[in-house]
Amino acid sequence: MMTATKAFAAQSPTSGMAPHTIDRRDPRPDDVAIEIDYCGVCHTDIHFAQNDWGITEYPVVPGHEIVGRVTAVGPEVKSFNVGDVVGVGCMVDSCRTCSACEAGLEQYCSEGMTSTYNGQDRHDHSITFGGYSERITVSERFVVRIPEKLDIKAAAPLLCAGITTYSPLRHYGVKAGHKVGVIGMGGLGHMGVKFARALGAEVTIFTRSESKVPEAKKQGADHVVISTDEDQMAAAAENFDFMLDTVPVQHDLNPYLNCLKHDGTHILVGLLEPVEPPVEAGALVFKRRVLAGSLIGGMPETQEVLDFCAEHDVSCDVEMLDINNLNEAYERMKKGDVKYRFVIDMQTLKNG
Repeated sequence: MMTATKAFAAQSPTSGMAPHTIDRRDPRPDDVAIEIDYCGVCHTDIHFAQNDWGITEYPVVPGHEIVGRVTAVGPEVKSFNVGDVVGVGCMVDSCRTCSACEAGLEQYCSEGMTSTYNGQDRHDHSITFGGYSERITVSERFVVRIPEKLDIKAAAPLLCAGITTYSPLRHYGVKAGHKVGVIGMGGLGHMGVKFARALGAEVTIFTRSESKVPEAKKQGADHVVISTDEDQMAAAAENFDFMLDTVPVQHDLNPYLNCLKHDGTHILVGLLEPVEPPVEAGALVFKRRVLAGSLIGGMPETQEVLDFCAEHDVSCDVEMLDINNLNEAYERMKKGDVKYRFVIDMQTLKNG
């Protein structure tokens, strides 16, 4: 059985987002049906809506920062009950049997994870639709519990922006005494600052904009470096244990690599394109530095980041959004005009 569901979709690269109706399946034996209350807006949503990466299947219903309440469960579901407040992030399935999946690292599934939207369902081969909708049905394994202590509106972006920055900091062992540089001050960057601070590190924001200095300090940065200022960059040389690079467009990595100590690690979480200009290999070789990448987090770690945020009082800074203003929000996001994550109040869709 299918349930007709209100949603917002793009029909082409230039159509913009507009009301659309999709079908949601009734729960399979291991499924959880969720009424969506809030959905964060990620820059990836814009890339898919406008087919920036050339892989979009239309119509596309974006949204992979989903928080809502369980309305039904399949007979094999053990962890969730009707009424529970839950979340769904960037993936809704994986092969479940490869070494990555068995290690709880489903994002690195050898067959490729099934994305929350624009993915292909492993059972019926339909294209998945995301959280810009009234409801969603997801396998229990890919659902997380939202701790009571969290503000559920601000919890939505933790399922992408949060886990994307938390996972590499945990994986590479950031702790008290470490010096961490965070490059970029957007949705990912401001979460990186909060997590690094909560893990006990000394945190420096690298930004091109002098105007962001007061805001960076407000977010908890110990120091701010203006990356276009040669003197400030020279003073930062060989100072850092880690650089968390959240910039999603091509940029010169070399000045930042030179800010790392020997054995330092530069972690890419925003850039998915070829590195341009090229990396000076000598900057790695002569200081045994590491250039690394990291993608979201597996399901155990996604639950861990939510619990960590509840314990350490960490939340995302959000601006609430009426879904009817989505196209305007996309334009604002492209200009960096949001602090720091839009979250759609799905009541505005249900009332529409």
